[in-house]
Order: sequence, then C-alpha cells, then structure tokens
Amino acid sequence: MTATVTASVGDSRQGAAPSLKVKLKVHPVILAGGSGTRLWPMSREQYPKQLIGLLGDDSLLQSTTRRLDALDAGHPLADQLIVVANEEHRFTTAEQLRVSGKASRLILEPAGRDTAPALTVAALSIASLDDDGIMVVMPADHAVTDVDAFHAAVAAGVQHAYEGHIVTMGIVPMHAETGYGYIRLGEPLERGGALGVHRLDRFVEKPHLELAQRYVESKEYWWNSGIFIMRASTWLTAIKHFQPGIFEACEAAFAGGKADGDFFRLQREAFSASPSNSIDYAVMEQLGGDPSVATGVVVPLQAGWSDVGSWDAIWQILPKDETGNVGRGEVMFEGSTSTFAHSEGRLIACVGTQNLVVVETADAVLVADKSRVQDVKKIVGRIRAEGGAVAANHRKVHRPWGHYDSVDSGERFQVKRIVVNPGARLSLQMHHHRAEHWIVVRGTALVTRGEERFIVSENESAYIPLGTTHRLENPGKMPLEMIEVQSGSYLGEDDIVRFDDTYGRQ
Repeated sequence: MTATVTASVGDSRQGAAPSLKVKLKVHPVILAGGSGTRLWPMSREQYPKQLIGLLGDDSLLQSTTRRLDALDAGHPLADQLIVVANEEHRFTTAEQLRVSGKASRLILEPAGRDTAPALTVAALSIASLDDDGIMVVMPADHAVTDVDAFHAAVAAGVQHAYEGHIVTMGIVPMHAETGYGYIRLGEPLERGGALGVHRLDRFVEKPHLELAQRYVESKEYWWNSGIFIMRASTWLTAIKHFQPGIFEACEAAFAGGKADGDFFRLQREAFSASPSNSIDYAVMEQLGGDPSVATGVVVPLQAGWSDVGSWDAIWQILPKDETGNVGRGEVMFEGSTSTFAHSEGRLIACVGTQNLVVVETADAVLVADKSRVQDVKKIVGRIRAEGGAVAANHRKVHRPWGHYDSVDSGERFQVKRIVVNPGARLSLQMHHHRAEHWIVVRGTALVTRGEERFIVSENESAYIPLGTTHRLENPGKMPLEMIEVQSGSYLGEDDIVRFDDTYGRQ
C-alpha cells in the first residue's frame, strides 16, 4: 500500500498559486536511540526503556508502532517504517519490530548524537528513494491513550507539513511540570482560541516550578511533545542552513553507509564526527529568526500523551486503587497512599507508605520519593562513575541467539543460566583467561570443541578448557537451556576472541 497525499504544489511557503497536483508518500519515522536513565533500575544502557513493557505486555517501541495502525484520515501509512536505533540495541529492536509485524528499515547509529542527526539520516534515507516524502517523526518511548485523537492530530499536521512548514505537536498543559520543555504559541492559524493551530513563536527550556506555573496560567505555552511532521526536503534545507556541521557529517555517514541484512549501517567515523544536538536546539529554536528557510507550526495534541520519562509519569498513567496506589507484579499495600510499587520477582510489601516509588529487579532496588524521581539519573551517574555494572546491564542479558542470566559469582568463578533459541548458535570463540563447563538441563546442544563436534543431551555435560576454540549451537526445535560454570583469573565479557559470528559482531 502506498501512502499518499494529494495537494497543489507551488511555492507554498511563500503563498504562491498552486501549479499542479502531486502525490507524496507519508513516512513514519521512529527515533529509538534513548537510554531512559530516570527509569532505572528497569531501564539500563544496554536494554533501555523503549524496549521494556513498562505499561503493559508490549514494549514502548511496539506500542508506538501499533499506534500507527489504521492511521488513514485520507493519509494511510506507507508500507515501511524507518527506525533509527543505537547499534548496540539492533537485535532486540529488530526482533520486537518483527513480532509486531512491522516492515522496517532499521538505520543503526554507531554512536549517540541526539535527535537532530538521527532525524537527518532518516530524511536522507527518504531522499535517497527520489521521494520528497512527509515524515511523521515520533520518539519510541512515549505513551498515547487516545489513538483516534492522535490520528486526527497527525492528519492535521500532515496538511501543514505539505505546505513547507515544520510542524510540532503541542500538549495543552494540565499542571505546572518542570520535566518538560515548553512551546510559546504565536498567532492562531485555524479556528482561533487556545486549542487551534498556531504559528510557533519559540521553544523554551525546562522551567523551574514558579516559572512553569506562570506558563500554565498564561495559556500561551504548551508542553513540547517531541513529535514533529515535515517534508524530508524541508528538514534537509533547514538543517543544512542552521547546522551545516550536522548536515555534512550525516550526509557523509549515509553516503558511506551500507546495507547489512535487515540493517543499514552508517559510516562510523563520519557519523561520530557529527555535533551532538537535539531537534529543538538545532532547528526549532532557530525558525523564528529566518522564515525564508521554514516556519514552525504548532498543532494541538489532546490524546492522553506522556513522555514516560519518570516513575511518577508511569504512576500517573496506570490505573490506581481507591487510595491512589499502583502495584505491578507481586505487591501488597497496607495503609499506603499514592505509592507506586513494581516487582520483577520478589514480594514488595508497602506498609503506611506515602508518595513513594519502589522498584525491584533481580539485582537492584529503587526507593524514591515521588517528588524526587527526576534525580534517579544522578544515582545512575554515580553507579556508572564507580564502575557498577548495574547501570548498563540487567542480570538477565539479551543476545541475538537468546539470553543469559548471571545467577551466582565469586572469586574466580561465575555461574550463568543460558537459553539458546531453536536454530540459533553462538559465535566460534575462545577465551584467554577462563575455562567453561556446560551442563544441559533441557533440549539438545551441538558443541564444537577444537576439532571435535558432538551432541550433548539433557543431564550431560561438556568441558571447554582455557584457550580452546569452541561454539554452542541449538539444532533442535525447542529452546536449549543449560548451566554454564566459568572458572579462571578473569571472567569479564570482553575476554572473547571471535573467529566467526552469524550476527556480524566483532
């Protein structure tokens, strides 16, 4: 199915008379490169919030893709999503898109450079198809409860984007919020009043509480949703004009990139040379000063939007009991009010708590006052500075072939529970500092050990001496589960020398 918009083309930015009819494709673009440190300990660097089911069974990324279903309003979706994601998250991102049934072009960022470079490579990807398409750009980690209202707002934004405007979705604020940026409204363009479409006057930084209260009372400021709609050519013209360094680096990275199976890999050195900047700072804050490049338009979005940026935001979204508590997993409340508790396994018992957040995972527990949840990122920064692994990874680590769970460790030993998907295999590898003992508890393993290849069945084991080339495979139709006991002087994940890898890892 081809998504099209039929409209008149002239120099619409300057209001010239229409000259002919064309059809433009509408391209959903999902930016999925965030880290979500304020949602630690659920969100980790190697498994960030967009990949986690924080609000239900679907991850936030999957919810974002499903939000696009049936988005017609005269402008149906294109066949293929463009998803820009961090290279480190590529396999999990691709698998979640596959499970969602979404055909996608997955562009991999070799380094994080914020949203402006990410959007620029997406626009270049569209332009490479000789198509001046309209991009509907969404972060992968937001929530929307009223999908019909979201569809209506996008349809309105597409019409303004066709005319050469850069459209941003504004959220009418419900309260003074210090965790969001704000948009100051310009003159109304449609319907008049606070809830019509407006010209963009300017973006403003996240304010302190007193200033946020003044913004809300004035009714001249809306929250910045981070959702944008524009033609690919409009964005490329604007980024080249306002941020030539970003444009040149991204152009070189895309031109030097290459397809790799389901992925498109940007040229590493060129993309890494790009300045790091957000869409807001790089372009949107500049629009009012030079309307010849592009003008900004603000379309209201009243669809139950949240950026899911903190545990307090999740508490606000989810259903509550009669005293304002939200419990997920094995949780009990006794005399508690306005408390959020999330258990990944163990029982959380909250007695007499007020305005607290309690989050339990296999390797960390967070307890925070709801008014201080923005400061969780400070704790993550301290953990990272002290070399703590819990800032980057969960105890359960996902790999393209399955996952492993580090269940115990001590001086010179580590025990992992490993699950290998049917038909999958690990890389052919060796270790300089450790030996491994594999015990199969379910399924069948095909083991390569030096020049040997042999089957290991349930309740059988294999020993891999230090320095021996080896590989583990699952030739069966059911998951392979095994216990791995590592022993040696160094047990870090970086003690791996790969000789061959199905998944293209170094």
